[in-house]
Amino acid sequence: MTGALHRRDGWALALPLASAIAWAALAAGGGNAALPDFCAALVPLSASLDLALALNSPAQLSAAWALMIVAMMAPLIVIPLRHVRERSFARRRIRASLLFALGYFAVWMMAGAALQAAALVARAAIGDPMLLVALAAGTALVWQASPAKQWFLNRCHRFPALAAFGAAADRDALSFGMSHGMACAGACWALMLPLLVTRLHFTAMIAVALFIFAERLEGPAPLGWRWRGCGKAMRIVVGQMRMWLAGRTPAREVG
Repeated sequence: MTGALHRRDGWALALPLASAIAWAALAAGGGNAALPDFCAALVPLSASLDLALALNSPAQLSAAWALMIVAMMAPLIVIPLRHVRERSFARRRIRASLLFALGYFAVWMMAGAALQAAALVARAAIGDPMLLVALAAGTALVWQASPAKQWFLNRCHRFPALAAFGAAADRDALSFGMSHGMACAGACWALMLPLLVTRLHFTAMIAVALFIFAERLEGPAPLGWRWRGCGKAMRIVVGQMRMWLAGRTPAREVG
């Protein structure tokens, strides 16, 4: 019984493990999706773009982005992947899981290409790195408070019905991975922009990853302009701290 339980749930450990390995590789310098500094103010825009492309191989940027997405996003798909597995027959679970993951990460790779291209153009057009970071951070703050952000977040909580047999099951698993990836990328794209232009890339990436994970704990909400943060995560942390402190406080003696 215990062995069967471990075999059934062991897949859920694979995603955090993959994330941990990717984080370790990033910490060791195995990949960096941020763009290196160069003095764009000294050369024309076209020459700056040529220099940027010379300093940033598309293959290197793609590999670094893939490592970054595995590190940051793999823990977020544990619940949707459980939805896929619970609606698949045992003989199809691995196949369905791989199709879901393929669709999800394919969307993020396409989003990464667009974001990195935008960051390259911005880096070539704006000579001041501090101004570039400020503009990227400002974009992220505006998007964070926008109704569109909430629309994408709400879609992150949608789990559709999935076919169980044949080509329809394969199509639904892949389609769910792509739609969930689009919702996730739509919610998070602005948070990724500062990561691509800041010098503190790894530190900023940890902060953004924690923020995204905490943000995803919130349930769906009405659309509107308001700040979206980590309220539920903070309440959980405060509640756990209170329980811990209550457990360490000795009871008063009566009488």
